[in-house]
Amino acid sequence: MSTPHPILTPLKIGNQTIANRLIVAPMAGVTDKPFRSLCRRFGAGHAVSEMMTSDATLFAHQKTLFRANFDGEVAPIAAQIAGAEPAKLAEAARYQVANGAQIIDINMGCPAKKVCKKLAGSALLQDEDLVKRLLDAVVGAVDVPVTLKTRLGFANGQENILRVSQLAQDAGIAAIAIHGRTREDKYQGQARYELISEVKNSLSIPVIVNGDIDSAPKAAQVLAQTGADAVMIGRAAQGQPWIFRDIAHFLQTGEHLPAPSVAELRDIVLAHLDELYAFYGEYSGCRIARKHIAWYTTGLVNSNAFRQAMYAEDSTRGQFAVVDQFLQTAQREADA
Repeated sequence: MSTPHPILTPLKIGNQTIANRLIVAPMAGVTDKPFRSLCRRFGAGHAVSEMMTSDATLFAHQKTLFRANFDGEVAPIAAQIAGAEPAKLAEAARYQVANGAQIIDINMGCPAKKVCKKLAGSALLQDEDLVKRLLDAVVGAVDVPVTLKTRLGFANGQENILRVSQLAQDAGIAAIAIHGRTREDKYQGQARYELISEVKNSLSIPVIVNGDIDSAPKAAQVLAQTGADAVMIGRAAQGQPWIFRDIAHFLQTGEHLPAPSVAELRDIVLAHLDELYAFYGEYSGCRIARKHIAWYTTGLVNSNAFRQAMYAEDSTRGQFAVVDQFLQTAQREADA
C-alpha cells in the first residue's frame, strides 16, 4: 500500500484534528450544511461555516439560524464569525461554542462592500491595533481553537500579511488561511502566492493557502510554491464539489480522474436538491437551489434555455421535475 500524499494526512488545529488538508472555504450564501456535507462526501477533510455576524440582535434571525445549524455534522465543527468590536466578537464566539462549534474562525478576508463599510472582513486589515484587540478578545473568550481567514492586505502596495500573521500567532491563533489577493483586488486578476510562502516560513502554526485553486494540477503547483500545510477551495467547488476527489486522486497517483458522467451528475444534483429542500423548506429551498443548479449545468447543451425555464419554477416539486427532465435528456444524448 502506497504512503498517503501529505495533503491526505490529518492536520492538527489546536486540540482538534481534521481528516485531511483539503478544506472547503467559507462562502456566504453557499457553504450551508447541505453543501458542506456534499463536499465532505467528495473528500474534503474540513469545512468552515458561512460567515455569521457578531451583532447579537441577529443571532436569532432565520438566516443566521440556518447558518448556525450543525446538527449531525462531522466533527470538528467550525463556525466563522465577523465583526469589528472586540467585546461583540468575543460574545459571538462564546455563542457559537455553546451552539456546538469546536473551532471558531474569524473573518478578516471578506471583500464585500456591505461588510467592509462596517469595518469588518478585510477592511480590518487597515487597523493592525484593532486586529490585535479582536484576536486577543476571541482567543481569550473561548477554550476551543481559533483560526483566522484573511488576505494579503487591504490595498495593493500596502500588503501587511507578514505583520498580521505574526500578530495572529502571538495572540494564540491556531491556524491561518490566506487568500492570495488584497481587498482592493476583490476576485480580479490572479492570486499571488509569494507572500504566503514567506508567511509559511515565518510561522510555526499551520498556514492554509486559498485563492484560484481550481484544478488538481493547480493545487499541486500552489502547494509546491508555498509549502502551505493545506489548501482551501471556494469558488472552484461551486457546481463541482467533486474537485476534492480529483485533487486527492491526482496528488496521490499523478493521474487525472475523468469528469463525472451525466448520469453521475444527475445523481449528485438531485441528491443535493433533496437535501436543500429538506433543510430550508419549500420557499427558501427552491430559491437557494437555483444558483447551485445553474453552476452544475453550465456548459451543458441547451443549458441557457433550461436555466430560464428552471428559474420560472417557484415550487420544489416543479423545479426538481424540470432539472430531472433536463439531465435525463442530456444523459440520453451523451449515451447515444
